[in-house]
Amino acid sequence: MADKTKMIKSNATKKLSKTTTKSLPQSEVKKLDMSQTRAKKIKHSYHVKDPENSLLLKLKDGDVIIEMFPDDAPNHVARIKELVRAEFYNGLKFHRVIDGFMAQTGCPYGTGIGGSGKKLKAEFNKRPHKRGTVSMARAMMPDSADSQFFICFDNCDWLNGQYTVWGEVTDGMAFVDKIKRGHGANGMVDDPDEIISLSVIADL
Repeated sequence: MADKTKMIKSNATKKLSKTTTKSLPQSEVKKLDMSQTRAKKIKHSYHVKDPENSLLLKLKDGDVIIEMFPDDAPNHVARIKELVRAEFYNGLKFHRVIDGFMAQTGCPYGTGIGGSGKKLKAEFNKRPHKRGTVSMARAMMPDSADSQFFICFDNCDWLNGQYTVWGEVTDGMAFVDKIKRGHGANGMVDDPDEIISLSVIADL
């Protein structure tokens, strides 16, 4: 278990020779004119408790809904929404993916060594790391989380109380399961899958 805990620490991440990420070209983003009524129907087609604290994650295989926990990790949720609304995550890679464990993203360089430049104070809570849990990656120091996060493929109890859980996949986990896996103990991925887009559902 100790070895698995170390896997998520970014200081153990090996640098890749290619340190650039492929952003989604604006030409590929389809902007359709639609009425406010249709837009409202689309928004309400996602069955979530709180659209302001729910995310729509678009992956190559389908849409994923993430419901966030503002009561358990208020500062993390607020920062994630700030980054999402700035389109920070669009086009970022799932650079580190370990089968049976987790898929990690949120590094602007696609290597696991970068972030947004703003560290977050840990908000460890009682939420367990289980299948579908969305939690913040960090380095050795507890207050070193930035923009990188991971989605658990399975139960990861050894992480409980050590990483800030801020959300949970409530729909589309089958599409998360299809994210391209990495290789080796560190799970680094060759030609990794990307986040097509990440949006706050209230903004749709």
